[in-house]
Amino acid sequence: MTDGAQIGWIALGDKARTPPVVMLHGGPGLPDYLGEVAAMVADLVPVYRYDQRGTGRSRWRGRHCFARHVDDLAELLDAWDVPEAVLIGHSYGTDLASRFCLRHPDRVAAMVLLCGPFVGDWRAGYRAERDRRMSAAQQMRLRELEELTPRTNEQEVELLALAWFTDHADPERGWRWAMRGASQRRPVNWAMNSELGDEGRSDPLERHVDRLRACLPARTEVLGGADDPRPLSALEALALRLDVPLTRIEGAGHEPWLEQFDVVRAHLRRFLLA
Repeated sequence: MTDGAQIGWIALGDKARTPPVVMLHGGPGLPDYLGEVAAMVADLVPVYRYDQRGTGRSRWRGRHCFARHVDDLAELLDAWDVPEAVLIGHSYGTDLASRFCLRHPDRVAAMVLLCGPFVGDWRAGYRAERDRRMSAAQQMRLRELEELTPRTNEQEVELLALAWFTDHADPERGWRWAMRGASQRRPVNWAMNSELGDEGRSDPLERHVDRLRACLPARTEVLGGADDPRPLSALEALALRLDVPLTRIEGAGHEPWLEQFDVVRAHLRRFLLA
């Protein structure tokens, strides 16, 4: 990057085909985890993935802000010699995709917003539904672990599993997926999570929705898991304001490709073939 940071990335598929897909993972503060999603479409188009600065192979220390992360994506496109790309963002990655589109609409060929961005007053509903899916003991243990500083490796894994298992429609399989994610998506950059979270609250994407609508590419879609504890009504309201289609993925939560792999794969392939 122009500031000397190094970003780790990987490409799949035939890079001669255009436009390519760029996957934007969530967090913020997690390394990239979208390998299964990338493999769904890599035979159709080239797919680029990268660890956002401060995560995974993109080790970096410093203050995080949306502007720098947007610049990172623009510089990566330049490094890949990609004039424009299809952005597929998941969770926080949808927020990053949207903010990139606001700054660089000419470089976004199409966009899929997967389980986000959530705007408006959605957090209270999310917390209530997450608590409903947890036992009282689990809620208490999660609060205890959140207050521990520092945490051991085992405590960190337990905290992440407790925080993530409710993201899935099936609680039993959800616990297994959460434990796997807690072991693989590490270390979490909590400073990055906090700093971008603070900026998101001081300058929420909701303020820019009307401007975003005006600069969206013609092909933009929102996908949401019907059983995501984050209220699907928030995505429905956003899709209405943006005037883009929303697809409900039944029987799936916040990572719908885990619970409805074939449905997500078919939808993404149809989108890209179109």
